[in-house]
Amino acid sequence: QVQLVESGGGLVQAGGSLRLSCAASGSISTFASVRWYRQAPGKQRALVAAIFSGGGTTYPPSVKGRFTISRDNAKNTVYLQMNNLKPEDTAIYYCNAWSQEIDSWGQGTQVTVSS
Repeated sequence: QVQLVESGGGLVQAGGSLRLSCAASGSISTFASVRWYRQAPGKQRALVAAIFSGGGTTYPPSVKGRFTISRDNAKNTVYLQMNNLKPEDTAIYYCNAWSQEIDSWGQGTQVTVSS
């Protein structure tokens, strides 16, 4: 299995920015998709961004225009740039790499947005 390590979380005021990183132990170019999910206390895990092997991306309406997913194949790292953060963005953020043979998750990184 591929190991994923998230980093970049922290405490930020509303309106601020954070950039999360997801470093993979293997080549991210082999994954059909790499996705960021988040889970707030008492809520289900929800998708916040995905990037596909062809470079396409998708976002739910709640983060579209504020979050940007990107990747650096040379560094085997996927990023999530989060701008104009809101208190409702507070959650643990998880990275997921998926293909027909792989479904790997990182340990998560906490993002807390204060009002």
